[in-house]
Amino acid sequence: MTDMAAETAPAPKPEDRAAQIAAAIAAQAQIPTSPDQLFARLAELGIATRTVDHDPVFTVEESRHLRGELPGAHIKNLFLRNRKEEMWLVTVEEERRIDLKALGQKLTGTTGGDAKLSFGSAERLMQYLGVVPGAVTPFAVINDKAGKVKMVLDRHLTEIDPVNAHPLVNYKSTAIAPADLVKFLEAEGHKPQILDLD
Repeated sequence: MTDMAAETAPAPKPEDRAAQIAAAIAAQAQIPTSPDQLFARLAELGIATRTVDHDPVFTVEESRHLRGELPGAHIKNLFLRNRKEEMWLVTVEEERRIDLKALGQKLTGTTGGDAKLSFGSAERLMQYLGVVPGAVTPFAVINDKAGKVKMVLDRHLTEIDPVNAHPLVNYKSTAIAPADLVKFLEAEGHKPQILDLD
C-alpha cells in the first residue's frame, strides 16, 4: 500500500530509516483527517473493516516485508496531474506495471499534450488529498471536499476481497471489501472510474 513515486526509492540505512520513520510520524500527525475519524466515517456508512498496525512503510518492497501476512489485494497509488491542472488518484494492484503515456491517453481521451501525466508534488498531495508521500490511499478522497481529484480504480481490484489500503497513515493497513471501497468513494463524491489497466 504505497505510492508509486516511492516504489523505486533505495532502501535507507538503518540510522536513516529511524529518522525517516520519526519524520513521517510527525508529518502524519498534522494531517487534516485522522485514521479514527476515517474509521468513524466508515462505520457511519455501515462499512466493516479490519486494521493492523505495522512499522511505517515507504515503498512496495518495504510493504511486502513489514506488513506481515495480510490476505487480499495490496495496492500502490499514483497521484497524477497533467498540464491542464487536472488531477487523478489511480489505485492499482501493487504488482501492476503502468505505462503513464497509455494511461494518460485513457484518462484524458486524447493523444494531445494534455495526455502527458506527471506525479503530483508532496505539497500538492497534502493540499488536495491531505496525506504525505508513502501514505497515499484511496481513502484520502475524504479530504478532497471540492472534488478536484478524479478517482480511478484498477478493475482487477474489484475482483479481490479484501483490498488493503493505508487509512491515511503509512503505519497501518486497513482491509476493506472492494464493493465497500466503491461505496465509500461514492459516498465521498468520488465515484471511481474503473479501468482495465493491463
